[in-house]
Amino acid sequence: MTDLASDDPPTVLVPVRVLEGQALPETLAAFLAPADVVVLGYHVLPEQTPAEQASMQFEDRARSAVEDIADAFRDAGGEAETRVAFTHDRDQTVERVAAEVGAAAILLPNPVGDVEDVLVAVRGAIDTDRLADLVATLVAEGTQRVTVLGVTAGTDFDADAAVTDVRDRLRAHGVAAARIDTETAVSERPVADVVARSAEFDAVVTGESEETLWSILFGDEPERVAEGAVAPVLVVRRGPATESTSG
Repeated sequence: MTDLASDDPPTVLVPVRVLEGQALPETLAAFLAPADVVVLGYHVLPEQTPAEQASMQFEDRARSAVEDIADAFRDAGGEAETRVAFTHDRDQTVERVAAEVGAAAILLPNPVGDVEDVLVAVRGAIDTDRLADLVATLVAEGTQRVTVLGVTAGTDFDADAAVTDVRDRLRAHGVAAARIDTETAVSERPVADVVARSAEFDAVVTGESEETLWSILFGDEPERVAEGAVAPVLVVRRGPATESTSG
């Protein structure tokens, strides 16, 4: 287990389609306020459109919109920085900015009311300490209940051990045992199982299950969860040179 002592809250990268009127609910901003937030306002350009041309035409509008979103986090008492990017490759841009700001997680937003019940979905080898640190940071001062769900397809992934590890790390990070529920499930379609359960919760936290680039993961399981999930999804990135302990 890594050292739990850290004065710096984890950073969450919040990518938004800045010129399409995408907004974040105030309740979601309040939930994320204990973390440091970087709002990335991006716009995907047609292949033939130079980024410089789009920047000259739309940058002022984009910066104003992304600052409005960042203000929601500031109004909730959080710290928020902003970035604007005009890009031909969304995945590459998100990956690059996540690396630059040292993001612990990336938000894939969905509409939400008050965040009271959080699903922590564990499937495969993940950075359990980074995940526990983020979840504990977000819920430490609140009253949210956390359900740690380990899903296995019957492979060599030990869902029981993974759930126990995440629960113990949450407790070590200061989350009261009474606020943590644990479950395991065997499913032929683990991602679909997580999506189905998401309707019961206000936010979903999951993790990268392989040491792959975010550009690959953006189109892999985390995004499939986000596309089907009712709740917002936080995807926890693996730390540098991290060895999983979750089985």
